[in-house]
Parts: sequence; C-alpha cells; structure tokens
Amino acid sequence: MDRSQYNQCVEQYADRLFRFAFSSLRNREQAEDVVQESFARVWEKVKTIDFAKAKSYLFTTAHHAMIDEVRHQQRFANVEEPLPANAKTTQNAYPDVNEVLQKALTLLPEAQRTAVLLRDYEGYSYQEIGDITGMSEAQVKVNIFRARTALKNRLKSIDNLIDIEP
Repeated sequence: MDRSQYNQCVEQYADRLFRFAFSSLRNREQAEDVVQESFARVWEKVKTIDFAKAKSYLFTTAHHAMIDEVRHQQRFANVEEPLPANAKTTQNAYPDVNEVLQKALTLLPEAQRTAVLLRDYEGYSYQEIGDITGMSEAQVKVNIFRARTALKNRLKSIDNLIDIEP
C-alpha cells in the first residue's frame, strides 16, 4: 500500500470505524482513540499491508483495541464510587429507543455484540466478520442469531423499555 492508498483508507473507513468503536464503547474519546490507534498501526505496516485487505485489517485492529479498552475500563471500574440508590440523575426518565437499544447491546457478550454490530450496523458479510474477529463463519452466524434473540427478548416487554422509579 502506498501513501495515496493509505489516505484513501482514511477517507473511506474513518467514519465507519468510529461508528463501530463508538457503538461498542459508548464513549466518544475512547472511540476516537481506537480509530487513531487503528490507523497508526496500519501506517506502521503500510508497506506490508495489501490495499485490498486494508479494510479487514483496520476493523480487526479496532476490534482488538476495543477489547483492550474494555479490559482497561474493567480494571479501574472498582475505583469509581457508585452513586447512592436514591441519587437523582440528570438523565431523562424516558429514554429514547436508540438509548434502550444501546443499553441492550452493552449487555450482550463481547463476541455477540461485535458480530451483530458489524453485520447489522456496518453491513459486513459473515465471511468478512469472521476475518475481522477470527471466528469461523458458523460461529459468526451463531453469535448473530444469539445476539438478535437476546435483543428481541430484552426489548419485547414495555417494562424493559422504560425504567420508571417508583
């Protein structure tokens, strides 16, 4: 890959890579860091990466960076002090559908969440998802099926859609 092809990758995939990272991490700064790290790794290996495989390499790199970020968050999660149960928050008591869906997505296991995001949000084929995540095509299909089933069950009840404090 040469410099112009690298620049083409940045133009073509930066937004999609950000959406992928943000939909999983739910934090703008962390998602931007994942995108930056992914493109930095591509730049480091620009001479050895085939331009035709750059998209797969970028998303694989982003996937690994997100896993690292989640592990980092979990290490420091115990340091933060939780809010008391009766504390008032500034969030709207009636979340919109997108917020509810994002919350449901965060409850999925990482493999299921990644597979369903790549398939349903980004439109990748099963084979491409397998290349990105290192799963077989059959594993990808199973993870997507399980994720969709879990999301359907989670969102089925109106009680799950609106959390109202008594």
